[in-house]
Amino acid sequence: MEKALVVERVAQLIGVYVLSEGKVLRGIPRGKVLKKTRIYAGDYVLGKEIDDQTFAIEEVLDRKNVLVRPPIANVDRVICVMTIQKPDFDNYLLDSLLVVYDHVGCKPVIIFNKVDILDEEGRQELKRWTSIYADAGYDVFHVSAKTGEGLDKVVQLVEGEICILAGPSGVGKSSILKHLTGEELRTGEVSEKTHRGRHTTTGVKLIPFGSGSFIGDTPGFSRVEVLQFVRKRDVKNYFREFLRYECKYPDCTHLREPGCEVREALKRGEISCERYKSYLKMLKEYIEELKEICG
Repeated sequence: MEKALVVERVAQLIGVYVLSEGKVLRGIPRGKVLKKTRIYAGDYVLGKEIDDQTFAIEEVLDRKNVLVRPPIANVDRVICVMTIQKPDFDNYLLDSLLVVYDHVGCKPVIIFNKVDILDEEGRQELKRWTSIYADAGYDVFHVSAKTGEGLDKVVQLVEGEICILAGPSGVGKSSILKHLTGEELRTGEVSEKTHRGRHTTTGVKLIPFGSGSFIGDTPGFSRVEVLQFVRKRDVKNYFREFLRYECKYPDCTHLREPGCEVREALKRGEISCERYKSYLKMLKEYIEELKEICG
């Protein structure tokens, strides 16, 4: 049997990329797969070509991960695309994405798009947030889908991997993907009234790209409820900067326990107030001393 990758899943439509031939056929589940197995974009499958347009899927190989939204399997890297302006930056949404994707075993990186349109205030904000996330342990890139600035680094990032672009609507995910692959996808303008993007992408499609690489666009969204994916007591494990500190108690939640080195690091300015506030918001918690520490 031949090995293929599911590169498109929209409703009942399944597109598979036959790895040995580099062509896309329509996938038709057969046998046990038809009856028992849900198929996701990103699934590696075994089967055989029935004709020059159809591939019979006989087996779905084990997955290393599955994302719920978008429904996609075997993701190596998630490129979290954000903007400082148009639409305005939402650090809580980004922090939520980073936690969830680290939890499911993807490698999140951060891209700030539309750097070509920033005014002086925007450039200062870009510098500040870049420092915060780089200090926290994330790779951060500045790009412009319009001018092509910085996109060569994205090419290097995705080589040999299954990647997706994630983030809110209007930040330019589809435009970045089009610039990289030449694939024409529907793109949405940012509303002049709300400065938020319109939802334009439906389903999941992975596009062959570079040497053994596949990259996809995903539906835009404005909220992620972390506790739907991660247990409350485990959220602290996905704030990378917290892991540098050893608290008095190994199960410290970094809220009110004595001997909490994370809170001490916060007081010393080694952990950003913005990141710690996101942590509290995810847990739906509040600590009184935060006013004194962060103002």
